[in-house]
Amino acid sequence: MSQQIDSLDIKLLQLLSGNARKPYLEIARETGVSGAAIHQRMSKLQALGIVKGSETIVDPAAVGYTTCAYLGILFKDIEQLDKLVEGLLNVPEVVECHLTTGHYDMIIKLYAKNNEHLLSVIREKIHPLNIGRSETIISFKEVFKRQLPIKEEIIG
Repeated sequence: MSQQIDSLDIKLLQLLSGNARKPYLEIARETGVSGAAIHQRMSKLQALGIVKGSETIVDPAAVGYTTCAYLGILFKDIEQLDKLVEGLLNVPEVVECHLTTGHYDMIIKLYAKNNEHLLSVIREKIHPLNIGRSETIISFKEVFKRQLPIKEEIIG
């Protein structure tokens, strides 16, 4: 990858990771290249799989989902992994799913309206997916969340 991107690509990634809605023309002015060049670079970064789109982030609490929890899951039957993942995709409260090493086989992140709703989601939507056992960790507050910093050192 490092030979496929250069310092302009790095600068573009730095600027957009700080503000994904920054207009390409503003980026072009800051980097001293044309707007068309920025569009071309973005297309290249997307084709390489370095940039995976952009998103609008909705604050879950602002729409009534005030409880954030992580569920550590132990599999009952590893052969049913695909079916479990498919089932979790059908639970709208589940927003992330990670296969892991260590104590759990999988960790999922979910949002609920409150603790009662969380218990309902776990009992009625997740446990029926034939998981072995789970442990719930409730997040009191997200202290920070950030993108991986983009630095010049990643270039060959």
